[in-house]
Amino acid sequence: MLYDSLKPYLFSVDAERVHEEVSGLLALAAPIPGAAAILSLLTGHGRTDLEKTVFGVKFPNPVGLAAGFDKDGKLTSILPGLGFGFLEIGSVTLEPQSGNDKPRLFRLVEQGAIVNRLGFNSEGARAVALRLSSKPLPYVPLGINLGLNKDVPPEGAPKAYARTLRILAKYGDYFVINVSSPNTPGLRDLQASTTLPGILSAVQKANDLKKPILVKLSPDLSASDLGACVEVANKFAQGLVVSNTTVSREGVPPEWKYRAGGLSGSPLKQRANALVKAVRSITALPIIGVGGISTASDARERLAAGADLVQLYTGLVYGGPATVKRITMGLD
Repeated sequence: MLYDSLKPYLFSVDAERVHEEVSGLLALAAPIPGAAAILSLLTGHGRTDLEKTVFGVKFPNPVGLAAGFDKDGKLTSILPGLGFGFLEIGSVTLEPQSGNDKPRLFRLVEQGAIVNRLGFNSEGARAVALRLSSKPLPYVPLGINLGLNKDVPPEGAPKAYARTLRILAKYGDYFVINVSSPNTPGLRDLQASTTLPGILSAVQKANDLKKPILVKLSPDLSASDLGACVEVANKFAQGLVVSNTTVSREGVPPEWKYRAGGLSGSPLKQRANALVKAVRSITALPIIGVGGISTASDARERLAAGADLVQLYTGLVYGGPATVKRITMGLD
């Protein structure tokens, strides 16, 4: 495969630089009529008989792009050509922010993993809304992941998330409240059962269009905190994303133990599977399973654990542009 021959060069260059260059090329191609169709031809055939409806939204297949790849919604018209059944952009913050200092994205090639400490770099909700309003929305469902600016105090979180939703409401088919990234100080504290209800209540009050609201959970929650978060979600949300990146360094070399950032990819797979099973045992809410999915076997296992849909990002980095279609071809 062409991608396999390019990987040695791509992986010799800083990870964020490669991402920016590839994204830039896709962004240049995106406005060209038929660009997504051409990309689809280049990446081969996927399944076309996997349609399902989840939280009232019809998905052509259950394999989606996780948040983090297209943070500012620049690639929504072309990425469906890779075979995705849905896209999730973001995290989008209310105000623009640059994120953490570089370097902040690292590959662990032997482990099939990535460590990122990007810190919600975002052009801001208004810029993303303007971009989405200026072009047709994608022909697959679009999720929008909402983050929080790092200078917002905890007491300001409900209002900030609600304002971000209002700005973007008409463009997303569903929205994810991200209170689980490890790269914004204090953000994970918002998962507390005393704080999360206020955030979700404010978001739902701003949700005039009645879009599905999901909560993204951390894989590092204790069993009691997980149960409390799910209980809150049962009252205020329409689904869950399970899970985010982990601060655990299980399965990676010891030199990464004290490196800041969230770990994604293959080392997270078993933890994410177990978390989906645990969440499914205590809720009937729809679940999007994410973390460590790179093959059809991984996707089948996550769906069998209780997920209704699955997402990937790191698996795409290591598997290349044909990854999604290989996964859909291997699904029942």
